[in-house]
Amino acid sequence: MENLAIIGSGPAGLTAAIYAARANLDPVVVEGIQPGGQLTQTAEVENFPGFEQPIGGMALTDAMRRQAERLGVRFMMDEVTGCQFSAAEKSLELAVAGTLHVRAVIIATGASARYLGLESEHKLRGRGVSACATCDGAFFKGKRVAVVGGGDTAMADALYLARLAESVTVIHRRDAFRASKIMAERVLNTPNIKVAWDSAVEEILGVEQRKVSGLKIKNLKSGETSQLEMDGVFIAIGHQPNTGVFRGQVELDADGYVVTDSTRCSVPGVFAAGDVQDRRYKQAITAAGSGCMAALEAERYLAELPDLTA
Repeated sequence: MENLAIIGSGPAGLTAAIYAARANLDPVVVEGIQPGGQLTQTAEVENFPGFEQPIGGMALTDAMRRQAERLGVRFMMDEVTGCQFSAAEKSLELAVAGTLHVRAVIIATGASARYLGLESEHKLRGRGVSACATCDGAFFKGKRVAVVGGGDTAMADALYLARLAESVTVIHRRDAFRASKIMAERVLNTPNIKVAWDSAVEEILGVEQRKVSGLKIKNLKSGETSQLEMDGVFIAIGHQPNTGVFRGQVELDADGYVVTDSTRCSVPGVFAAGDVQDRRYKQAITAAGSGCMAALEAERYLAELPDLTA
């Protein structure tokens, strides 16, 4: 019987682990399929307090992990494939280690990138279609790429790619970006970034050649279609919470986010932190903050349970 299991190893999970370890809760972290979470895909983080100069997302999560390890946090390179939650008993089914019985759980599994849902997009994924500019941008040095989206993620991807690619075309469904003003201004003031306003991708071309060769886009106001020659396309239209395994065990909203009161879930002893329950802010610092909150809530919960060793 473990005292506290933390599912996920991004900023939320690692911060929860650090606080839980300092509270002598002896936490175990189940890392999941993407150790470090989405932040590892960010080339430069310049808004995390305490770092005068930008720091790479991978470097930041590595530092958090080393801090957690120094405090005695245990890590399991495993994935949760099923769970059973009730007020009296909680268990996790792990892909490798089998069943893990726990007294309390913190869900910090984050969110994954959304795709357009096109068949051509699926066939060309990894062949010029990507949802991670910092992962795959280096493959497109001196080439023509498109970024689909209008939020901060799309802006960050476009700016990153503009340093590598010959040209970047941002394709957005509306006539104004949803991104923060500073990010939008940076994009609009970058010479090799163009914008296709009021447009949507209808098809990604190049399936027969097994690599992206262009895009077919439609202007949503005029109805006109056109083709753009492209070597790559990066999808940046948001994320979906990684909560499939928890469906039916804790309350989720219509979009699959964990419903919380502070960080408390619908089942006593189960807590959630980070992007898995945050549909509004989605920042590394807010994820870390909610990880701290979840650990403090878990500490209070465990303190009120009867001592099973007595």
